[in-house]
Amino acid sequence: MGGRDIDALIEESRKRSGVADMIEELQLEERLLYANRTARVTKGGRRFSFSALVVVGDRRGFVGFGHGKAKEVPLAIAKAIEQAKKKIIRVPVIEGTVPHDVVGHFGPTKIIVIPARRGTGVVAGGAAKPLFELAGYTDVLTKIVGSTNPDNVVRAVFDAFLQLKTPEQVALERGLPLEEIRKRYNIYAGQKLKVKLHYPWRGVYG
Repeated sequence: MGGRDIDALIEESRKRSGVADMIEELQLEERLLYANRTARVTKGGRRFSFSALVVVGDRRGFVGFGHGKAKEVPLAIAKAIEQAKKKIIRVPVIEGTVPHDVVGHFGPTKIIVIPARRGTGVVAGGAAKPLFELAGYTDVLTKIVGSTNPDNVVRAVFDAFLQLKTPEQVALERGLPLEEIRKRYNIYAGQKLKVKLHYPWRGVYG
């Protein structure tokens, strides 16, 4: 999973779900994760520019991220927002939490994501918390292992997002009644969970 091309998977997900046609209708919120100054050494001296990392979302299942680089901070942020809109994907939000356990990887970063019962809140640190909040999750447990670099964390979270499956998808793939899948999910999500990994085909979905 660490070698997955996140950008290619995002584009594939967007085409499959038809997100590109919905962008104009979304009421997006923006969150700046960082704005850093960078320098390039040339014969004439140092040339400074700024880079920005931004996440956008509508808190209803749509979320994206983008980078921007320019000679001024406002322009870098504006570019990052435009790129983020081109990377918006749709994620399944069920009663405020994720449908099942999932592990996202990117480079030296791994993030463990676990469903949480109502009232838990978004237990996430660093760059991960804004992503879950803007995606629309209100209750979720996470744990970051390895590098906490914002760029790596954001891509690791998106790797996790891209692996999430709805109960409908699991029911179709496994040939099980949808109500049975939903019943298992409700029991699982309502419990006081321990940090233990389950995969969608062995854990919450049996």
